Amino acid sequence: MKNEELAKILFELGEYLEIENIPFKPRAYQSAAISLDNLDKDIEEIYKEEGLKGVEKIPGVGKSIALKIEEYLKTGTIEYLEKVRKNNPIDLKNLTKIEGLGPKRIYFLNKELGIRNVAELREAISKNKLKELKGFSEKSEKNILESISFMESSGLRYLLSDVKNDIEEIIQSLKKIKEVKKIEVAGSFRRKRETVGDIDILIASSFPIKIMNEFVTLPNIVKIWSKGETKASVRMAKGYDVDLRIVDLDSFGSAMQYFTGSKEHNVALRKLAISKGYKLNEYGLFKNNIFKAGKTEESIYKKLGMQYICPELRENRGEIELALKNKLPKLVELKDIKGDFHTHSSFAGTIISMEDIVLRAILKGYKYVGISDHTKDLKIENGLDEKQLISQREEIKKLNEKYNKKIRIFHGAEVNILKDGSLDIDDKVLKELDFVNIGVHSNFKMDKEAMTKRILKAMSNPYVTCLVHPTGKIVNKRDSFDLDLEKIFKFAKTNNVLLEVNSSERLDLNSLNIKKAKELGCKFFINTDTHILKQMDRMEYGVNEARRGWAEKKDIINTMPLKEIEKFLKKK
Repeated sequence: MKNEELAKILFELGEYLEIENIPFKPRAYQSAAISLDNLDKDIEEIYKEEGLKGVEKIPGVGKSIALKIEEYLKTGTIEYLEKVRKNNPIDLKNLTKIEGLGPKRIYFLNKELGIRNVAELREAISKNKLKELKGFSEKSEKNILESISFMESSGLRYLLSDVKNDIEEIIQSLKKIKEVKKIEVAGSFRRKRETVGDIDILIASSFPIKIMNEFVTLPNIVKIWSKGETKASVRMAKGYDVDLRIVDLDSFGSAMQYFTGSKEHNVALRKLAISKGYKLNEYGLFKNNIFKAGKTEESIYKKLGMQYICPELRENRGEIELALKNKLPKLVELKDIKGDFHTHSSFAGTIISMEDIVLRAILKGYKYVGISDHTKDLKIENGLDEKQLISQREEIKKLNEKYNKKIRIFHGAEVNILKDGSLDIDDKVLKELDFVNIGVHSNFKMDKEAMTKRILKAMSNPYVTCLVHPTGKIVNKRDSFDLDLEKIFKFAKTNNVLLEVNSSERLDLNSLNIKKAKELGCKFFINTDTHILKQMDRMEYGVNEARRGWAEKKDIINTMPLKEIEKFLKKK
């Protein structure tokens, strides 16, 4: 599907138009991009079936933008975009990744100091040039420099959600080759890590040459690094590499175990094998050079006298010891989730209505869904005040009447934690909500003691249900706050405050922190933080993170049946 590609291009055009200070057009391109990214149907199919008129039917897409979409579908490029890029030789793609820099500030820096890219920005900061400009200060310089360092230290790693569709297309293409007996993705992708560096694909086959020839001609490959009889490596258009290995069917399980990793898990497993008189490698499990297991992963773990360890747990965090005792946790699964308590509607300025969210939740088979729009202190998100929340409650009552036999709609809010730890909505209104999510959306640079005190004060409000995105991180974009998580977790357990596993690009809490919180007795919501409709499909990434954090169904509150969750919320 080209929806995602085109959405990114339209967003980029909007950003360029914003730095050129052209009124109205940036918003038009951004709205069209959001609509395109929100489509369930492939834009190529729409164009094929209905032509330009079909493209113009997409919300927010007028004739001018529709023609540019048509041009891209026909030629793979948009002449207008190339012209805009030429007129503005600014590296918007990377500069906008830096926290605190939007298109207008980037344009201002270019106009005042000639800054075009991250390297020139770093150089200007080293010469203390930014702090002399209006709207900047010594603190601004420090924060921007920290953001640059964090961005660079993140390396060339990609969110699982950014590569998943591409990898599934590769797998489906290779599966069609009759010589392919088995095919699986290994590595950090299979372990469901929040980010991946490259992708490892394993195939079982006795006829590798045809498979290799077809693999290196797949769409979206921009460079072939190597191609041998049983291994090939290519660079994809998005920038990551895919390695393909072909192995014998009898060794497929041992190869999957070896190439899935992690390195730490594999080292510990090999030591265990040696202690039992075996040798374990990518070709199999051997005793006195005699092959004992390896056709499947399960056979290897069984032969070593242990439970099968699912890929998400293979990080050498105690899973081997528990598997030997047959005491591994039964991890939560996507099918266990019965609702989502972090969705944002057009009541606070997104492009999706509350009814859109409800219908999508019904389609997903949810038993309940929670609407939780931002509140008034977050003006950039058109946050709701007390009167608007009361008005919204009446609309949700109507929706509950309309859909009462299909789903239960809970009314909540994502309330801002102010700098002093107070909340930006009056307790009288909080009391009337079904649930209250709270989160930090400003003043990120407080010291550890102050930030911890701030969040603990907010959590002490008796109407708070859940602390959302607790550490404030955004994967590859922003690091966590400096705070005492152990204090936060202990307070959450004692005061019956849930912690969120956020399924968006935040992936916050991460797996390590989920495991620590679980060990202290905390409970969780897994939520999507939906702002456009298709983001409700991101639940799987939060479930992945929860599984990597050893979370079970009993740890996740939104796996409860409707009657139980109603009791839970009323008690709170």
